[in-house]
Amino acid sequence: MLDKIQVVLSHTTHPGNIGATARAMKVMGLSRLALVNPQKYPSAEATERASRATDILADAVVTEDLNTAIAESKLIVGTSARTRSLPSKLITPRKLTEIIQESPTKTPVSILFGTENSGLTNEELHLCHYHVYIPTNPDYSSLNLASAVQLICYELRLAFAEGDLLPEQPVVESEEPINRAQFDGMLEHFLTVMRETGYLMPDHEKQIDIRLNRLLNKAEVTQSEMNILRGFLRSVEYQCAKTSNIAAEKDSPSN
Repeated sequence: MLDKIQVVLSHTTHPGNIGATARAMKVMGLSRLALVNPQKYPSAEATERASRATDILADAVVTEDLNTAIAESKLIVGTSARTRSLPSKLITPRKLTEIIQESPTKTPVSILFGTENSGLTNEELHLCHYHVYIPTNPDYSSLNLASAVQLICYELRLAFAEGDLLPEQPVVESEEPINRAQFDGMLEHFLTVMRETGYLMPDHEKQIDIRLNRLLNKAEVTQSEMNILRGFLRSVEYQCAKTSNIAAEKDSPSN
């Protein structure tokens, strides 16, 4: 689906924004770019801002009027931070993805972005089936052109990219979760140290046992974390034994 969605920039005044748009598109897996009467293009600045997305610039369609750019599109969507006196079908970027999903035959899709200073004209917006509004902070709604493209392309990628979007993370053995036998051994180790230090009183042992079991379960302890906890408990046992030996030597009759 992403290859059926075209980003259209109308009357762009700053060539750097064209390059930044190409980069924003490629990052999210979109590749079709159309430029309507750009003020300065081709441009070295656009190429520089595109970084490694110069292939999108090379394949961009440049037209003199908007009608030519959207001639083959079945679904046309305009983006603007300004509402208009003549109401249009106002939607969010996320709602846009739902509409495309519900009507997969309405492709190709064109998403229009106007000039940087004033956005789409009323005439351009009237060519659109929907008006996408990005819900920014009402006290400061100014959004850079490429940033607006990035936000909408991000929503499109979440909706239409194939496969798992999260990278696979290899889990080393030390970060694997412990099994129940290891968990029980760790729990018993905690209870043993609690008894040795005098923290655990016989009358409250069952209550502490249940709560400690619940606490450690929530933690989803890994192998390395268990080693840290049990190493700490052993150091407490060692100190307890050391303190007991010193006390015993002081109480010895020979002293």
